[in-house]
Amino acid sequence: MRDRRRSSPSRDLTKTNERIRFPEIRVIDSEGEQLGIITPKEALTIAQEKGLDLVLVSETAKPPVCKIMDYGKYKYEQDKKQKEAKKKQHNADVKEVKMRYKIEEHDYNVRVKNAQRFLKSGDKVKATISFRGREIQHSRLAEDLLRRMAKDLEDYAEVQQFPKREGRNMMMMLSPKK
Repeated sequence: MRDRRRSSPSRDLTKTNERIRFPEIRVIDSEGEQLGIITPKEALTIAQEKGLDLVLVSETAKPPVCKIMDYGKYKYEQDKKQKEAKKKQHNADVKEVKMRYKIEEHDYNVRVKNAQRFLKSGDKVKATISFRGREIQHSRLAEDLLRRMAKDLEDYAEVQQFPKREGRNMMMMLSPKK
């Protein structure tokens, strides 16, 4: 039977206390002072006397570096840093602006303003013109409309994909200028 704890994705991979298995380690105490190169058993004894944990900081160093610290506090700080980094990260979504090639001027301006707003917030914009019935014969007019939109948005966007027909639609991709 498999041990379920090993397959858990949220399980912490940081080695602490008895899980540190090296013949010798470089130890740094809680104040940042180097205690030198000693065995993990000795370092663990020192850590337990202070009521703290022995945490593996750098496994790749020769010898590996461990630090005596409060592991709970360390883990909390690491999680906090990760959450901050995630907050600052903006994933660019693809927002779609749909219209017809026979669009009225006011409606067209509304679509351009929406696309402008999406681009300002860092999202990509997919401009789509759909055809019904025999309207597909006027694909040239739709392409001209998309090119006009690209020109109207040139201060905010660069064309990632020029107007292209896909079935009963014609689409163009715009990405925000950097």
